[in-house]
Parts: sequence; C-alpha cells; structure tokens
Amino acid sequence: MTLAVCADVGSTYTKVAVVDLAAGVLVGAAAAPTTVGTDVLRGLDAAVAAATAGLGVRDVPWYVCSSAGGGLRLAVIGYEPLVTAQAGRRVGLSAGAHVVHVAAGRLAAADLTALRAARPDVVLLVGGTDGGDADTITHNATRLARARWRRPVVYAGNADVRAELTGLLQAAGVPVTGADNVLPRIGVLAPESARAAIRAVFLRHVIGGKRLSRGGRFARLVRAATPDAVLTGVEVLADTIGGDLAVVDVGGATTDVYSVLTPDERATGPGREVAGSLWRARTVEGDLGMRWSAPGVVRAAAEERLLAAGESDTLTAAAARRAADPGFLAVDDVERVTDARIAALAATVA
Repeated sequence: MTLAVCADVGSTYTKVAVVDLAAGVLVGAAAAPTTVGTDVLRGLDAAVAAATAGLGVRDVPWYVCSSAGGGLRLAVIGYEPLVTAQAGRRVGLSAGAHVVHVAAGRLAAADLTALRAARPDVVLLVGGTDGGDADTITHNATRLARARWRRPVVYAGNADVRAELTGLLQAAGVPVTGADNVLPRIGVLAPESARAAIRAVFLRHVIGGKRLSRGGRFARLVRAATPDAVLTGVEVLADTIGGDLAVVDVGGATTDVYSVLTPDERATGPGREVAGSLWRARTVEGDLGMRWSAPGVVRAAAEERLLAAGESDTLTAAAARRAADPGFLAVDDVERVTDARIAALAATVA
C-alpha cells in the first residue's frame, strides 16, 4: 500500500484520514479534540496514532491543513465598496480566509483604528483597474506605511503602480507580497494570483505567528488553510464528475458553502457584474456552526419554522451548552442525535 495521512486541525476537532493512494480507498480514520490550549501537536499526534493503529506502517507522508486559532483573518481595503472591495472580499473567501473587515476609499485615522480593532492576520490591498485610478491605492499604501503597520499585506491592485507601492511598504518595514490585480478590468475577476499569495503568506507568517505549537514542526506540516484546501478538493471533484457542484461544510464556528458552476455566457454581456463573477467560490455563514455559534443555528431554524413541536427548548439548551464548551463531546446516542440535528439545520439554513 502507498499510504498518506490527511489531517485537518480544526477549531474544535482534529480529524485524520489515512488513504491508500494506489487503490483510492480510505483505510483508517480518527478524531481528537484540538489542543489549542496547550500545543496543537498533542491532538494531531493522538489522532494520527489512532488512525494508523494496526496498519503497521511508518514514515507515511502527512498532508495537514489548519483552521485552528480562528483560521486566517483577512481585512480587505479597496477603492470603493461595490467593485474593487467586493472583488477583494470574494477573492479572500476563495483563499480560505475569514474576512473580518472591509474598508473602501481613502483611509482616514478612524479607518486605521477600525482596521487595528479587527485584528486581521493579513491585509488584502486592492483598488483601480490596470491603467486606471492609482490615487486611492497610493494613498492607502502610504497610510499603512506611515502607520507602522506590521501585519502582512498582499498587494493585488493596479499593476501600473505595484512595484512602486510594494517598494514603499517594504521600505517602511511592512511585510508585503505583490500579486496580479484581482480586477484587471471592469467585470473581470482574476483570483488565482492573489489567492496563491494569500496562501503563501498564511503558511509563512500566520501559522507560526498564532503560537499554536512550540517549535517549528507544526508550521512545517501545514500546507494550507482548511477552507482553501476544501475548495481545491471541490474543484477537483467538479472537474471529475463534469458538472456543477455545491458542498456545505458545517464547522464548529461557521458553515462554509462551496460552489463550482459552469460560466454563463451572459455574464460577459451588458448585464455582467462589475465586480466580476467567481465561478469557483466559497461563501461563509459566520453565525452558523456546531459549537461556537450553535445558538445562531437554532434561532435561524426557529425563525424559518424548521423545528418540530417541542424541539425548540431542547435544542436551545443543547446549543448553549456547546457554545459554552466547544470541546464538549457527545457521550451517548441522545447527544449524537442532537449533534446530527444541529448539523442538518445548519446546512439547511445556510
């Protein structure tokens, strides 16, 4: 057998699957609570040990993704809210980020205060089509440089001033990565370069910076943010089956919806979206999750009249317990049925 260990270090659980690459079959699986409070490697190593027990294998390659510690927190700064800022937000979601802040226009002192309050891991700086307006993105890059901003920045705006503005930020001590413009012209959304840059910054700066583990082993193991890895998998599956596809991933804090759609030729005509269409996309329901935000699931289900008679009080209490103790594990069939019901509701209302 040619085996590989595939692991997802989540906000609540660490899940491991052992796959026979030659046969294309699952040969082992296990899960353990994510040990964020001590060292995430404890939970990861425990889950891997359980998944590989009895297989009699050693030196198996590991493929690890992570959303522990809140995953990748991204702020988007754009030219204006309906076009470039919206385009940047869509690209950030497709890169597996949790978009915690969106600003548009020329940054003022209050905007910088709000940006700092959002505590992003990475800032995506966008604005201006290639050859278009450069004043706003120049102002914003200058503001970040003068504010002694120290979080990583991905520049994915007007290509005509990319070298100048990345140089300005570097000279001010801002960690900056240049990428192709996410909106090179009106109606054309080009996410690939920025998505790759965000992924690289996540691996280089964010995983190590969250202090999830002592030493550098965890940072060396992680290859992607979990939502980015899932979107890539959804894309591969859609290409394999040759059709449109939607996937709902119910997590501890959020419910992520992934979609791969066949481009509509009408999207290139007069009625196209000015911010462009992302045919391979991820959206996030930030208040729908199995643990941290379970009460939001029950409230939404109640508002949409999805609960059976007598369910409301029971599920409200169960959701509150899970939100108060995200590490809570179902210990009997009743609790497991409750978990399954909350997950089904989250997928339905997402």
